[in-house]
Amino acid sequence: MGHARTLSVSLLGLDGTLVEVEADVSPGLPAFSVVGLPDSSTLQARDRVRAASARSGIRLAARRITVNMTPAWRPKHGSGFDLAIAMAVLDAQGDLLAHVPADLVLLGELGLDGRVRPIPGILPALLAARAHGLTRAVVPEENLPEAQLVDGMDIAGAGDLTELLHRFGADVPPSPARPPSITGLPATAPAPPPAHRPDFADVLGQATARHAAEVAAAGAHHLLLAGPPGAGKTMIASRLPSILPALGSADAQTVSAIHSLTGRFDAGAGLLRTPPFESPHHTASVAAVVGGGAGLARPGAISRAHAGVLFLDEAPEFPSRVLEALREPLETGDITLHRTRGVTRYPARFQLVLAANPCPCGKAWGKGDACSCTPLQRRRYRARLSGPVLDRVDMRVEVGPVDVHGSGGMPGESSAVIAERVSAARERQHRRFEGRTWSLNAQLPGPLLRREFAPERSERRLLDHAVAQGRLTLRGHDRVLRLAWTLADLDDADRPAAEHIGQALTLREGDPR
Repeated sequence: MGHARTLSVSLLGLDGTLVEVEADVSPGLPAFSVVGLPDSSTLQARDRVRAASARSGIRLAARRITVNMTPAWRPKHGSGFDLAIAMAVLDAQGDLLAHVPADLVLLGELGLDGRVRPIPGILPALLAARAHGLTRAVVPEENLPEAQLVDGMDIAGAGDLTELLHRFGADVPPSPARPPSITGLPATAPAPPPAHRPDFADVLGQATARHAAEVAAAGAHHLLLAGPPGAGKTMIASRLPSILPALGSADAQTVSAIHSLTGRFDAGAGLLRTPPFESPHHTASVAAVVGGGAGLARPGAISRAHAGVLFLDEAPEFPSRVLEALREPLETGDITLHRTRGVTRYPARFQLVLAANPCPCGKAWGKGDACSCTPLQRRRYRARLSGPVLDRVDMRVEVGPVDVHGSGGMPGESSAVIAERVSAARERQHRRFEGRTWSLNAQLPGPLLRREFAPERSERRLLDHAVAQGRLTLRGHDRVLRLAWTLADLDDADRPAAEHIGQALTLREGDPR
């Protein structure tokens, strides 16, 4: 009887910490203690490890077994420590011919029959292990496709505990035949039938709104579409991802890690390269949108939309607490959630697209003769989108009823054509901001925007006049300048001209005159 140690990873959001699992088996009354701030699911590993070991051919010794998870001051959560605990205990009681290497990371949950079951968060856990200089890991067999997306690591899969015990020389019988798991992913899933991909060619008319969507995609700007029901607001917003460029390596890795944490990541197709699109229902809670939960916070819709689009349809119908909670993420690009068991930070750099009706009945358009709402009802409805929230939205575009006869029923430009212009504009931004910590106009810091990237004074007279009149805040001033840079990039211009600033003001607040 003795002492042994293994390695695992504890996740707090996307940040991973190495955990050293120490096992001590000593004489005394039979007991199995797990210390080091485990939560209930981690503490229940005692029963899973005891049953899985017995099923695999090795019974735990009738001794005092103590498992310590270091650093002991950091809370541990989840069942992913089962495999590390089991191997440490069996090594400590002398059942392994070869000790578990000190640089081998063990991740996985144990079933009572000894099977190693998949766990969420394999991708961020292995990325954290690699960042700490580790190069070897054992993960559940069903998590192996996801684990193999991490370059520079030697990763092995384990179907059950018996298989792993054989690798370290334990004298146990072969793995028994077990029925296939009904909780994991099927080995081969039938290919879904091809679905119609949303395309801007489906949108009739709405030239202004289509142009605003193109500008939003080119510079990662936020957008509000206001107009009567049936005008095409939702159709335009849902097609925004179709003109966004594919995610770069860093963003693809981050987005895939977030989806891995939520258990929604299918590693069969590799890292997620398509910008995500999240559209929560207007009855969603604050925790569902920004993230939350008991103990440790889970990622919400704004984090799942990282590097993509967050679309709030019928935005005034959302609870005010949800809308106001978007203020800080819109500025900082991340969300920090404080809960009883720790502080969790998730990335949340998304493009916000809001859709709103002109009034509760939706008919206050044009002369508004058909509208049945009182003036008070209209004011209250519009006030649900507060000034601080609207001030963070770059463009506010009115989307009127579609003139089918005026458009001739002919399709507009396809997403592929628009995507080429968006890609060219973003390439100009990448070259301009090369070597900086940002790469898009929407991320350009205000101080630099007003100094190094400021247009000539003669070209921004309209903008200065709007600020002097109180129509624009300083935040609005900066957002108009960022819009102007994007419009210049779409026109293949070196710097914004007066016409670009005028267009940006129009997209921001209507006709600047």
